[in-house]
Amino acid sequence: MSRIGTLFFLIFFLSAVAVGSVAAQAAPVVLSPRAGDVLQGVVSIKGSSDVKGFLSVEVAFAYAGDTTGTWFLIGTRNQPVHLDILASWDTTTITDGDYVLRVRVFLKDGSFLDVLIPNLRVRNYTPVETPTPAPTALQATATPTLSLTVTPFPTPTTLPLNPAVLTPVDISKSIAYGGLGAILFLVILGVYIGLRRR
Repeated sequence: MSRIGTLFFLIFFLSAVAVGSVAAQAAPVVLSPRAGDVLQGVVSIKGSSDVKGFLSVEVAFAYAGDTTGTWFLIGTRNQPVHLDILASWDTTTITDGDYVLRVRVFLKDGSFLDVLIPNLRVRNYTPVETPTPAPTALQATATPTLSLTVTPFPTPTTLPLNPAVLTPVDISKSIAYGGLGAILFLVILGVYIGLRRR
């Protein structure tokens, strides 16, 4: 029975190490704002920067369509963040327009990881565009009339959330459940072998 106990301890220890190793995710995540969102006032930029080799995180914005590569700093942090506020952006200090948000995580090896959120619409001082309703089918009449609506700019729509995205919590749970399943199987196998020897 001591061999089974040792084997049980070894499997439990390896499962714990595996679960701990996936706690740090592979890439930074931005939960909000999302592409196409209208921003007003002070906006909380939420997400995770707790990647393996984390050194610091920087949040910045640029004008949409800017080809000069000019970024304006919103904030930095030297501690990793997990599913919380990365920075607060006071959009009242900039002109209304379309912007790109960048979350850059600097790593200890000198490299960095970027997440870009395009098409953020700051609308503090101008009206927010309303979507144009879909045209309805025209009924044939004796005197047909045609009405045209001119829309200067199409209104972008937000893409739905991807249901196939795995979070670090999902991966950790899967590894933990798999480890527990393996441990349970080995315990049952050990009891079975122990009973057969008697």
